[in-house]
Amino acid sequence: MISIKSRRDFLKNSGLLSAGIFLIPDWLTAGSKPSNKIGIQLYTVRKEMLADAAGTLKQLAKIGYTEIESARSEKGNYYGLKPKEIKSITSDLGISLISGHVHIDTDWQRSIDEAAEAGQPYLICSVLPSAGQTVDNYKRSAEIFLNAGEVCKKAGIIFGYHNHSSEFEKVGQQTLYDVLLDQTEPALVIMELDLGWVIASGADPGYYFDKYPGRFPLWHLKDMNTSLKQSTEFGKGDVNVSGLFKNAEKSGLKHFFVEQEEYTHSAFESSRYDYNYLRKLDVFNKQ
Repeated sequence: MISIKSRRDFLKNSGLLSAGIFLIPDWLTAGSKPSNKIGIQLYTVRKEMLADAAGTLKQLAKIGYTEIESARSEKGNYYGLKPKEIKSITSDLGISLISGHVHIDTDWQRSIDEAAEAGQPYLICSVLPSAGQTVDNYKRSAEIFLNAGEVCKKAGIIFGYHNHSSEFEKVGQQTLYDVLLDQTEPALVIMELDLGWVIASGADPGYYFDKYPGRFPLWHLKDMNTSLKQSTEFGKGDVNVSGLFKNAEKSGLKHFFVEQEEYTHSAFESSRYDYNYLRKLDVFNKQ
C-alpha cells in the first residue's frame, strides 16, 4: 500500500503538484458544462427494478430519462440482470449506464469486473469502508479510496464516493467530509455529491464548490423536507433545485441523477413528476 505522503511526493517530483494543490485532471475539466440529459438513480425505483428490471427500464425510458446509475441490491449490482444484459437493454432503449453504487468488500473485484463488462465509466462507493465518526477513520477510508481508485483506473473506470449526511458532522473544528477531500487525489477519487443530504445536514454545497472546484462531476439531485430529513418531489421541499445548477461548471458537473427515496404516491409517478419539473427549468430550455 502506497502512503498518501508517498503519492504526494511522487506528484511533486513529477511536477504534478503546485502550491500544495492537486491539479484537476483533464477528464474532469474538459467540457465541464453538463449536457441536458437527465439521469436517474435506480434506487428511486428499487422495488420496481427487483420485480421487473427490464420493464422498469422501459418505463424510465418512456418518461424521458436517458442516463441511469444502478445500485447494489439483494440481487446484485444490477437488480438481477447480468452486466451484458443491462448493457444490451439500456443500449436498445437509448439509455446510457453511467455509474453504479457498490461497497468495498469481499465482492469489490467482482464489482469492478462487472462494471467494466457493463461498459459504465464510473463506479461509486456508497458507504464508508470502515465504521467510526473519527478523523482517523476518515483518513483510513481515504487511503482505502486511493487504492480503490488505482485499481479502477487500471480497469478504465473512474472511482468515486457518495455521501449521506453523517459525513458533515464535525470533530472539534474539522468537518469529516473535508478530511476525505483533503486526503484524496482528484485523479484517483472523484466525489458524487448528494445535494439533498448536504443541505439536510445544514452544510452549504456552494462552500464545497468554491473550496474544491472540479471535484464533483457527479451529483445526486433531490429535494428534501429538511425538518423530516426525507426526500420529496422537486419544488415541494426546501432545496432550491434550479439554483444548484448555477454552480454546475464550478463543480465540474458531468452527470446528475434524480433520486427520491420516499414517495407520496408511486415511484413512477414521482419519477415522472421530477423529470417534467426539470424539463421546465431554464437551464435545460437554453441548451
